[in-house]
Amino acid sequence: MFHLFRKSSLMPTGPVEYLIVGLGNPGRQYENTRHNAGFMTMDYLANQCHAQINRIKFKSLVGDAELGGKRVLLMKPQTFMNLSGQAVQEAMAFYKIPPERTIIIFDDISLPPGRLRIRKKGSDGGHNGVKNIIYLSGKDTFPRIKMGVGAKPRPDYNLADWVLSQFTEAEKKELYSAIEKAVSAVSLMVEGKTEEAMNRYNS
Repeated sequence: MFHLFRKSSLMPTGPVEYLIVGLGNPGRQYENTRHNAGFMTMDYLANQCHAQINRIKFKSLVGDAELGGKRVLLMKPQTFMNLSGQAVQEAMAFYKIPPERTIIIFDDISLPPGRLRIRKKGSDGGHNGVKNIIYLSGKDTFPRIKMGVGAKPRPDYNLADWVLSQFTEAEKKELYSAIEKAVSAVSLMVEGKTEEAMNRYNS
């Protein structure tokens, strides 16, 4: 997968063509929790692109990168999950990026760790971050990558406690495998090959 990313000491030039947004919660206490699978994927993506997500803009930590020959903005909203749409909508409006070129990466409790599911559009699926993005943008036509984080261990387990819990060591190995696949999928999606990404990585 490493051939997908070209190392460059120069900042990408030209207009931003895609927003790539990983959802999560800011703060040390939320690091490596299930709800932060989007942030974890963005960190890996930035590393592979030789980019840094360290500037504050659009209520987010952002960084410029080149992916698939295009300039993209990498985003980690700092609004807390339930208000993710504030950050995404600001960036979309500023760069005049349509939903179809706004890729959202987030956790999904309906998939086990290690699995991912790519979709061109769809409902919020009960995910509050996605729900807020749809509400504020008025659209559900943004492509998304759902990162499996596992279902609650039992029906009466509190959902908030579950998504804010840490991965086990075995689950981390599965998650990191999925993160690698998600990063490869993002590159294909930016090249306009979402169908290929779906066929290759949906499980």
